[in-house]
Amino acid sequence: MTQQSLLNTDRLDIVPWSPADAAAALAIFGRLEVTRWLTPAIASVDDEAGMTDTFDRWAKEDLESDFPVGHWAVRRRADDQLVGSIAVRRLPPGHEDLELASQFAPEYWGQGFATEASRGVALWAFKNSAHELFAVMRRANEPAKKLALRLGMQWVGETDKYYGLRLDVYRVRPPELTQL
Repeated sequence: MTQQSLLNTDRLDIVPWSPADAAAALAIFGRLEVTRWLTPAIASVDDEAGMTDTFDRWAKEDLESDFPVGHWAVRRRADDQLVGSIAVRRLPPGHEDLELASQFAPEYWGQGFATEASRGVALWAFKNSAHELFAVMRRANEPAKKLALRLGMQWVGETDKYYGLRLDVYRVRPPELTQL
């Protein structure tokens, strides 16, 4: 691996996005089974140039935001394969709440990568000033709900506060984060 890791888990390296990741990132953000859950928070991406523009936008957002906000690539350490994306970002409209969000290429679902990366980034965020993290999702997004529960997140209700959609909200605080 050539990039400096944000953090490492047992099997994964969490690293900054690179323009060289654009083609592999399309295997995540160009797939309907992933993107159907993301709009309007993340616009669909149709090509490598659009993916590079998305990386640039994320980098700008990260620089303009308070720590521990960030967007990162998730790479499998064994072969440096890009398997997913993870972010800690401020939720609109007030940008007060921190969201822990992850997206993985479908061929890597069911292998524990999302849980491992999310837990690692949550621990890192808690060590670096976060007091709580939220996950927001559409009611029908069962995989996201299962991930939230595996992390020890508690359901706190439904809201239309974020993204103008009716969403389920889960929250975790440091003592609640499940140990793997």
